[in-house]
Amino acid sequence: MAEVSTLTQAPTTAEILREKIRSRSARVGIVGLGYVGLPLAVEFARAGFEVTGIDVSQSKADRVNLGDSYVGDVPSAILKPLVESGKMRATSDFSVVRDLDTINICVPTPLRKTKDPDMSFIDSACQEIARYFHPGLLVILESTTYPGTTDEVVLPMLSKSGLKVGEDFFLCFSPERVDPGNPQFQTANIPKVVGGVTKACTEMGRLFYSQALERVVPVSSTQVAEMVKLLENTFRMINIGLANEIALMCDRMAINVWEVIDAAATKPFGFMPFYPGPGLGGHCIPIDPFYLSWKTKQAGIEARFIDLAGYINGQMPHFVLSKVQNALNDAAKPLKGSRVHVMGVAYKRNIDDVRESPALDLLLLLEQRGAQVSYSDPHVPSLRLDGRTLQAEPQSIAAAADCVVIVTDHASFDYAALVRQAKLIVDTRNALKGFDSAKIVRL
Repeated sequence: MAEVSTLTQAPTTAEILREKIRSRSARVGIVGLGYVGLPLAVEFARAGFEVTGIDVSQSKADRVNLGDSYVGDVPSAILKPLVESGKMRATSDFSVVRDLDTINICVPTPLRKTKDPDMSFIDSACQEIARYFHPGLLVILESTTYPGTTDEVVLPMLSKSGLKVGEDFFLCFSPERVDPGNPQFQTANIPKVVGGVTKACTEMGRLFYSQALERVVPVSSTQVAEMVKLLENTFRMINIGLANEIALMCDRMAINVWEVIDAAATKPFGFMPFYPGPGLGGHCIPIDPFYLSWKTKQAGIEARFIDLAGYINGQMPHFVLSKVQNALNDAAKPLKGSRVHVMGVAYKRNIDDVRESPALDLLLLLEQRGAQVSYSDPHVPSLRLDGRTLQAEPQSIAAAADCVVIVTDHASFDYAALVRQAKLIVDTRNALKGFDSAKIVRL
């Protein structure tokens, strides 16, 4: 009787990686340890994975290895034990990619002055990863970008290795949804959208994120996932632009725009309140819609809503400047030579991030008109402005100013004391709601 072969088939690359992810023995890499990358790295370390953060900034890597967090949403008290236990470490050396099983790319994607995408950080990260690329890697791009980036830019760079996507390695896009300073929604409990180049890639990405995050939302392609992020932030940018335009209208008609919005918000259907302000800031809302606008122009489509909302939002620092100038004029003071003190320079309340902050534009505009400027911000001890450094002042200095401008409504400011002590206040955030004083000028 002939012998029956008992040879078993070796596990595939996908099966090996899936088992590593399920058993949490996969070695996780996070490229870019900023507001997106560091919180993500911490969540996977807390889930039991060994995580290596990679950042071109050696000083950031050194601070992580000391357990010293520089990101507000990651307390050092959480980071330090993960470092001490060996679950978390950081380096500036990309050669560690040789030993990794997964890589999340969380690098910046700014706009050039011409409003077209600056892909240099993604290109640089992918070039470094490609140098040490190997079979069995799951690569996920999280940096916000235009639809098609993952397939058109990242995939060709990684495919030069000769490995086949969906079989030898896996590639996905998953939009970051970080909201710095939000106490309710953080990395672990914000639903995670993920789309892969192939179905196998999507499933690998879904499996990976589900080990550390509460909910994963798979979509059919990388382009869908890329578009999701742009829709989310374009929605916010356009609606804020509408609120700002309504504020401009109300100002001309001497109507309190804040009262209008509050009353409209009582409608239980068909309305969602958005609020005006001194301008847009941060790393997403002022930037991401222009990725979509740029991409659609390549297809011969004009993004008119986006461009118009961007223009209106971009004019708000100038509108605030005119409010300051008119308020001083009513007090028989010229803007030139007046002392103007800005309360809050971070782009949103209770955080330390000044990227794209409208306060920067306003400070420069005030200086160009001859004002003497100063600022208070408990989260931003110093500020680079037009090639020099400004130091934050205590709130008490506001009493000596000719005009105080509330740009960022931090919770730690003593608004009652400000109303008592300041001579004149321009409130761009409705921070002084409930205060009734002739010295308050509202947006």
